[in-house]
Amino acid sequence: MKIVLTCEHGGNEIPENQHYLFSTDQQVLHTHKGLDLGALDLFNQLKPLADFSLFSTKSRLLIELNRSLHHKNLYSAFSKTLSTSEKKALIDSYYLVYRNKVENNIRNYIKEGNKVLHISVHSFTPVLNAVERNCDIGLLYDSSHKNEKKFSHQFKKELLQQNGNLNVRYNYPYLGKMDGFTTYLRKQFPLNYIGIEIEVNQKYAKENKMNSAICEAIFNSLKKITSLKSL
Repeated sequence: MKIVLTCEHGGNEIPENQHYLFSTDQQVLHTHKGLDLGALDLFNQLKPLADFSLFSTKSRLLIELNRSLHHKNLYSAFSKTLSTSEKKALIDSYYLVYRNKVENNIRNYIKEGNKVLHISVHSFTPVLNAVERNCDIGLLYDSSHKNEKKFSHQFKKELLQQNGNLNVRYNYPYLGKMDGFTTYLRKQFPLNYIGIEIEVNQKYAKENKMNSAICEAIFNSLKKITSLKSL
């Protein structure tokens, strides 16, 4: 089993020549719309468990790495005003470079006869559209994928053993089969690939750092599960 760890929304960086896009609302870059608060910190805590890891610190408001090229939200309200050539440059220099590197590493691992567990690290805002989200940690997977379902059930069990007070939910606050990087990769690798998105409530993030107890619970749970021969 090879562990691939990624973080698509780790930062809020904007290239200097595109700062003008946010001249009317620079503060948005520091909100949940600009990045996944605390996600990169959690990613770095989990990194020792990974055989391959990759993160991005470019803001999702420039180009959304966790969406397909045809998705309506590939570009945000700020970046959709860019010219066709400027959008192509974003795809070529950021989007494809990031996604191809992850995909190629997974392909090589599988060609070598390995199974691949891909953990994609995210966080979510506690309140969206005035509705509070009732969850601490979400495990997103494709419910029709037997191995992903099995892994997620084991993961939840271990997390609750670490901390029985955690509210761990499946496919919440989003569905794991929605358009996303793991969804794309499942189609590329129908065998020997398990793609799980971890979504942690940003109420546990402060100054872009994730609560250490949450990080420890996820680390210990992931370490224990990946050591099981039955995975």
